[in-house]
Amino acid sequence: MIISSLLAGLGGTLALSAADAVDSSQAEPGWRLVWSDEFDGETLDESLWNREVDCWGGGNEERQCYTAREENARVENGMLILEARLEEATGPALPQRLWTTEEDRTNTNTQPFTSGRVNTAGKGDWTYGRIEVRARLPEGQGTWPAIWMLPTDEVYGGWALSGEIDILEAVNLGADCRECRGRTENRIFGTLHFGGAWPQNTYQNRETTLPTGENGEQIFHTYAIEWSEGRIEWFLNGESYGYLTQRRWRTLSEAPEARNNPYAPFDQDFHLILNLAIGGHLAESRSAGGVDPSGYPKQFEIDYVRVYDCPSDPDTAVACRNAGLQ
Repeated sequence: MIISSLLAGLGGTLALSAADAVDSSQAEPGWRLVWSDEFDGETLDESLWNREVDCWGGGNEERQCYTAREENARVENGMLILEARLEEATGPALPQRLWTTEEDRTNTNTQPFTSGRVNTAGKGDWTYGRIEVRARLPEGQGTWPAIWMLPTDEVYGGWALSGEIDILEAVNLGADCRECRGRTENRIFGTLHFGGAWPQNTYQNRETTLPTGENGEQIFHTYAIEWSEGRIEWFLNGESYGYLTQRRWRTLSEAPEARNNPYAPFDQDFHLILNLAIGGHLAESRSAGGVDPSGYPKQFEIDYVRVYDCPSDPDTAVACRNAGLQ
């Protein structure tokens, strides 16, 4: 794994410097923990995380404003809590990374919900490795929690030329669903987005069902990917539920780095994003449809985030496929 940002450990946080690395020629195959947030502090560690602020709607008509308020994104009882609240808010119509004109900077939008979204861009950026998150997901028609990754530098161009890696998405958990087992929505997805710039983008995904507690309630699960050169594999509680290889993805980028490169676009630094969206095309078109406004606030609870590299094969991580943890 290429670690673009290695930070000094603070509180419940772990980050290792190059001096801590072992001689890869002597290492046994296996994933090695190199970056972690256990959320043991009193506040969000902003040396590791960026708070996002916008009322854009994610480009697919989601209904939330992401804010920097503690009510929407906070550390509490050893957890990162991303909380969606039924309350109108007004804020930037576009996220700052998309501003290209003065109008982009000043335009605002109003949404009926607030929520939280954080990312590691510039503070944790990785090419290849194992990314693991233990979390409990919210229920309700219109809820859309996600654990995902975007390219930090967009070497191949804008979305989706440079790709997107979705470690976990779930929409409408617990809602009525005719096509679901037990008539209740219980599916989760791992997805790659790639191809051309919108609207010439495409995707491939894998899915599985999410076990619940004894009384049908949502419980904590561990979501992970193992990302090596030419392969991305998804895991739920340590069990694989599918993978994709470079035969199933591509970029239509004309960047020099894409020429004769079968691994593009998933061979560059990506950063991690955690968010709780409300509504949007995917959520509102599935299960019972629309957004159910009852039962708010909704919480996406994250127990920890852990990132591993492959010390025996740092350039491709191929040696660590299915090798377990050190």
